[in-house]
Amino acid sequence: MILVTGGAGYIGSHCVMALLNKGCEVAIFDNLSTGHSKTIETLKKYGQVKFYKGDLNNSAEINSVFDENKIEAVVHFAAFSQVGESVKNPQKYYYNNVCGTISLLNAMLNHNVKKIVFSSTAATYGEPKYVPIDENHPQNPINPYGQTKLMIEKIMDDYDKAYNLKSVRLRYFNVAGADSQNRIGEWHNPETHLIPNILKSTFSGGKTFEMYGNDYNTKDGTCVRDYINVEDLAQAHLLALDYLNNGGETNFFNLGTNDGNSVKEVFSNCEKVTQKTIPVKQMPRREGDPATLVADNTKAKEILKWEPKKSLEQSISSAYEWEKKLQTII
Repeated sequence: MILVTGGAGYIGSHCVMALLNKGCEVAIFDNLSTGHSKTIETLKKYGQVKFYKGDLNNSAEINSVFDENKIEAVVHFAAFSQVGESVKNPQKYYYNNVCGTISLLNAMLNHNVKKIVFSSTAATYGEPKYVPIDENHPQNPINPYGQTKLMIEKIMDDYDKAYNLKSVRLRYFNVAGADSQNRIGEWHNPETHLIPNILKSTFSGGKTFEMYGNDYNTKDGTCVRDYINVEDLAQAHLLALDYLNNGGETNFFNLGTNDGNSVKEVFSNCEKVTQKTIPVKQMPRREGDPATLVADNTKAKEILKWEPKKSLEQSISSAYEWEKKLQTII
């Protein structure tokens, strides 16, 4: 059985679906602070899923999951992830993300579970010194969210040296899209990601989309980001588990497409998919937005044999189908 922390959330639920498609049994541990019980109900239709509502900082709750199940490995998503909020309330982020992970790792050691795949982030790199960004790029986060993820990576290095607990850290760039069968998708409140926010503005009562900055040193003046499809991302977690199961050492990988799309390109793709004219208001730059963030994904391709397959348009299409469905759910 695989334990997935944060499995009721956006990326975690897609990883659970991929594990179920592979025939794995899954235990989900989630406090439902940002995840959804409806997502759990959906996942249970597609395979063997046990759900435990609990908080990682409650050591009794997380240890009881290991007591009740034969956990072979852990995929760890449970974390707060809003950059702006982390700046305003770092205490919440350090306590939840860092202390919660230590509690999880200690429960793993208590039960002799020595393999974990960790949801890290490109935010550990901070302002890019060069692009595309490879894994040798300096890690110098510029916000508490990125700091928490980098701290966890360092803790995992120490746990490997001291206790032989092996980890794979997957550093995501911008995640997009939804389940291609429209069963689950992105469901945040508030929604902070670009693509769902553009799509939400197409529905009745939708608002004008605000585009921040058009004077960057990029192909069209707007920020360029690397958008990776959430199902491609989920497959990387399965390959990371295979890597650990085959005796792989602690390692870290960038997950992106090796390509970048500007905000204007994303916007025009959204208009193409929705066949709607989306009202837009040009705004000044936001503080702290780098002009370009693109992954060098060579290492993941070579070692994990991972290959991103879905295009930006496919990601937007699946996200749009999910947004339409979400209008009927909420």
